[in-house]
Amino acid sequence: MTTMTTGSATLTRDALAVLQPGFVGTTAPDWLLRRIGEGLASVGLFGRNIVSAPQVAALTAQLRAERDDLLVAIDEEGGDVTRIEVRTGSSFPGNLALGAVDDLDLTREVARELGRRLAACGVNLNWAPSADVNSNPDNPIIGVRAFGADTDLVARHTAAYIEGLQAAGVAACTKHFPGHGDTNVDSHHAMPRIDVDLDTLHRRELVPFRAAIAAGSKSVMSAHILLPALDPARPATLSPRILTGLLREELGYDGLIVSDAVEMQAIAGTVGIERGSVLAIAAGADALCVGGGLADEGTVLRLRDALVQAVRDGELAEERLADAAARVRALAAWAQGARAEATPGAAVQEGTAPGATTGIASDIGLVAARRAARITAAPSWRPLESAPYVATFTPVMNIAVSSETPWSIGAELAELLPGTEGGTFGTDSGAAEVLAAAGERRVVAVVRDEHRHPWMAAALDALLAARPDTVVVEMGVPRATARGALHIATHGAARVCGRAAAEAIAGV
Repeated sequence: MTTMTTGSATLTRDALAVLQPGFVGTTAPDWLLRRIGEGLASVGLFGRNIVSAPQVAALTAQLRAERDDLLVAIDEEGGDVTRIEVRTGSSFPGNLALGAVDDLDLTREVARELGRRLAACGVNLNWAPSADVNSNPDNPIIGVRAFGADTDLVARHTAAYIEGLQAAGVAACTKHFPGHGDTNVDSHHAMPRIDVDLDTLHRRELVPFRAAIAAGSKSVMSAHILLPALDPARPATLSPRILTGLLREELGYDGLIVSDAVEMQAIAGTVGIERGSVLAIAAGADALCVGGGLADEGTVLRLRDALVQAVRDGELAEERLADAAARVRALAAWAQGARAEATPGAAVQEGTAPGATTGIASDIGLVAARRAARITAAPSWRPLESAPYVATFTPVMNIAVSSETPWSIGAELAELLPGTEGGTFGTDSGAAEVLAAAGERRVVAVVRDEHRHPWMAAALDALLAARPDTVVVEMGVPRATARGALHIATHGAARVCGRAAAEAIAGV
């Protein structure tokens, strides 16, 4: 039998404090406000919660009316993974573009401006940056979300990003510990496994996380990946050897440890979210991210009750749950103080999109995207003067990228070359369909990770054979050979990356 040293109310508050749930709607539902009053210390925002900057600001104000030190978190990496600009595409290029430029001051300024915009909307915890070393070019989930495949480059840009983001009063959450870059499985769907030795892990995967700790990252997110060299039985999120032994004790990290979403199949499809939540807290996690897929009161109550029952049954030390809750509250206190100290910048104006601001600082994302574009032109290349046809070859997207978020360059090119038209083409399409749709127009072929999709490469080969004057825009990881009359590697599919490519095509 377990001896309880605190009352049931305190135990329940601690269990609620370690949850970071999502919800449905653009205003806070009654159940969420009620649970905040009962001890919930964090809330996560997703694209479904966002319409405009003023609306987000009003939403976070509504939440903080219940608890003024509430952590409001978001998964806002910029680039391909955006929530604050989920329906328009991001005003900031993602990590791969910043790594391609390799200017630490630029990375720092981009992160600071992104943080300033989040802070102006009342967000004070960002589940970013990704510190993964994208060492496996076939990685289906990281790719352009990483600063690159070079360990030292990833480490220095991770640190610069953290410095910039936290200078704006928004806590960073460096992910996905101990490194998701050498996987070819998406942990949203199954359990990835990294079979490398300890020496490789320390020389490659862990270097950026050491840099993040040195830079003062306020939180670190664990990955649902199995690393047999560290723990042959449990994935990182559930492993005391990895979260406590490696991250806490060996690397000396004393900040908040956040789990990746517990409803991902690597957890939900194996031990289940209730058992997984208990094991994660016992292993050393302090907060549980949930709500991307499960965003209801029932989920919150199930996880709360599972944690409380685990303490009562002796499966989870009461002191461990109390310590986890205390770390959440400590970060909330830091964020509250940082919000008071940070300069808020431009006021949020009614009617603006979440990313829309004015002034020179607001252009930093486009500046970065232009610098990231890598252009290879044939000797005969001349900028287009008439409206082309944009053929976008669309792969199956990884689940971290919202299906609502537009990409490609058609809209941006139409602003510069009015009359531009286009279409999307999938695995069952080929060059013949593109040529029939384009007619006499010049073709701009937009691809994404061509090297990972044989059907895409074959369609592009056939298109170039028929129309050598085709322009090729690669908006993923640029590993395939540059070809076409003009080849542009944007290093990401953010809206500003599309704009930079469109400017190159039109000669602006």
